[in-house]
Amino acid sequence: MFRTRFKPLLLACLPIIAMAARVGVAEDWPHWRGPERNDHARIHSGWQGNSWGLGEETWRGEFGLGSASPIVVADKVYVLGWQNEFDTLHCVDASSGKELWTVSYPAPKYGRKATGDQGLYAGPCSTPEYDRETDYLYTLGIDGELRCWDTRQQGALIWSKNLYDEYDVPQRPRVNRSGLRDYGFTSSPLIQGDRLIVEVGATTGTLIGFDKKTGQELWQSEATSPAGHTGGPVPMLIEETPCVAVHNFDGLLITRIDGKQAGKTVAEVPWKTDFANNVATPAVLENSVVLTSSYNQHRISRLQIDLKGNVTTVWQLDEASKVCSPVIHKGYVYWAWREMHCVDFETGQQMWKGGHCGDAGSLIVTSDDRLIGWVNRGNLQLIDTATRSPRDFQQLAERTVLNRSDAWPHVAIAKHRLFCRDSAGSLVCLPLNSGPE
Repeated sequence: MFRTRFKPLLLACLPIIAMAARVGVAEDWPHWRGPERNDHARIHSGWQGNSWGLGEETWRGEFGLGSASPIVVADKVYVLGWQNEFDTLHCVDASSGKELWTVSYPAPKYGRKATGDQGLYAGPCSTPEYDRETDYLYTLGIDGELRCWDTRQQGALIWSKNLYDEYDVPQRPRVNRSGLRDYGFTSSPLIQGDRLIVEVGATTGTLIGFDKKTGQELWQSEATSPAGHTGGPVPMLIEETPCVAVHNFDGLLITRIDGKQAGKTVAEVPWKTDFANNVATPAVLENSVVLTSSYNQHRISRLQIDLKGNVTTVWQLDEASKVCSPVIHKGYVYWAWREMHCVDFETGQQMWKGGHCGDAGSLIVTSDDRLIGWVNRGNLQLIDTATRSPRDFQQLAERTVLNRSDAWPHVAIAKHRLFCRDSAGSLVCLPLNSGPE
């Protein structure tokens, strides 16, 4: 009797349980640029009509030098930083900031072939990558130390390899007459299925695919350009074929990652920037890529790519983003460099620009069509998207959170909290009242 009554009840509850699980997953921030790797948050901005529901900090911690962004999974925050000749992965409680565990390994402050701009960065720049299937977490240090950790076992080491040692990665060459620049490894690893894809920049392959559970090499890309200085490869589908886009040293590379075709080049677009400053991660929507850099390039373009390798320039503007990765949302493209910018995704027409951002900047778009900017030396800004304000730049609020060093790391937003880090190692947690207006 009990079983016959319980089973229908259980079956009735399963959709609710599944929905709750999806909501929990959606509120995590497990990858570089968030759950969909595009700086889209499924959380309300907290704007209440005349005030921002951004509370005072609930905790603050020091996690060592580095520009790696924090990630958030299941009420835990993971942060990678450098201090006293060690890289350390910290796991802390998201609500309290209490340290749950740490793991460390010896590491230099800069990559072994680093040159230039060492007053602007130090320590790891690559954001950790989380795999939901295994609960493994992957880190890549500035000196090429690639490691796989088991978060269920307090960071037990599963496998590791040093990319400089294994692939004899050369120093990035000089571009034109600009100064020589090499910032080491900056690109976040990317999980796709059973593979971990890394922008290595080896002479035998720009991208290398590894077995995510063992670290065994599976394939190398046909392309052999040096690595860029972006935040990582971006997954994209071209005619239903899985690919990745990466802005390497020489320009845009689109590579297939499916089966026996993995590593095959789909398209390459020359785009070499002075000081090796291909920094902004490409933005992807379907078969389109928005690409940008400053210095000698100083432009932003929307490119359309097919599987035969044909590349069409849909539009190109004499505007640029030096660091901030563009964000595509509901027919518009946004970025933060010196000012906030918005252009029409279809035509490239400028909708508005305004405000003040400085060089350091990143954006997150929220579920209520607003932008959270993390700019300058640690300022949070809240701005209406063009969905709400199509003709005018409208900044709603601003808060100074940190003021020690450049805000290179992107903000993480999860569990109705903002996690803001600067390159000096401070991490601040701010509660976000995400109720309706």
